[in-house]
This record gives sequence, C-alpha cells and structure tokens, in this order.
Amino acid sequence: MRRSLIRLALVVALVSLPAATLSRSAFAQKEGEQMRVLPQAELDVVKVLMAQERAWNSGNMEDFTASYKNSPDTLFIGNIVTRGFEGMVATYKKNYPDRATMGRLTFSDLEPHLLDERFATLTGRFALERDKKHGGNVGGVFSLVLEKTPQGWKIILDHTTS
Repeated sequence: MRRSLIRLALVVALVSLPAATLSRSAFAQKEGEQMRVLPQAELDVVKVLMAQERAWNSGNMEDFTASYKNSPDTLFIGNIVTRGFEGMVATYKKNYPDRATMGRLTFSDLEPHLLDERFATLTGRFALERDKKHGGNVGGVFSLVLEKTPQGWKIILDHTTS
C-alpha cells in the first residue's frame, strides 16, 4: 500500500511539471523487483487519469468528463452499460450531483500499455472517500481503452467495477 502511495505521489508530481520537462526516463514503474521506464507516450496516457483526478477533486465534472471522447460510440460499463458521451455525462451528473457526493478520488496501480500509435489501454484501482451520509467509501478496479485524437488521448471505453 505504501509503495502504491509513493508511486502515485511521484506520478502526481511529474504530471504537475510542464510536459517539456518530462523525459522518457523521468518516470519508473515498479514491475516485480525491477523498475520499468515508461516511454513518453505511456506517460501521456497516465496524465489523462491524473487530470481526471485533479478535476474530480476540485468538483469540476466538466473537466473530468472532458477526458472521454465526445462520441456516440463512447462506452461506459459499470452497474449498467451506458452508450455515448452524452449519456455517460448524464449518468455521472445524476450519480454525483454535488461536491459532497463526489468525495475525494484517488487512482493507484496504474498500468498503461500502448497497443499501437493510436490506441492504448490503462488499468488500475480507484478509491472514493466520502462520508456515509453521501454514499460512504467505495473502491474498485477499472480498465480503459484510449484513442489518440487531435485533442490528445481520450477514453473511448471505461469498464469500472466496485
């Protein structure tokens, strides 16, 4: 658990740096007992989630959902299957109507994998801390498929379980 927190702190620190200061060797991910250097493209995929975490924790649902591709083909799989960007945004707004219900989000154990120049996957864990009155703590795992668009990496498929 402590290693995950240290890794997450490192990712947050690196994401807050300007992109030009991040180099291919600037970030290492624990892989068994060896460290694996993440290529810049994988760092860029991880930055999508770090931006989401910052947006969520500041109560900015618009910036949080901007990490998803605005397309009728965007797919969110949770307790139900939601097709399309607009439906996904509506579901988020319905389930998290205010700052207290949103709580504090953290991501951990992030594992990006490039499939090619245009597509990547990202798996990890999430934890949402909030008081019992607003839903209580919840956590789970997720797997994402991202597409590199002219606007940067965008989530096109999100499968989240809690």
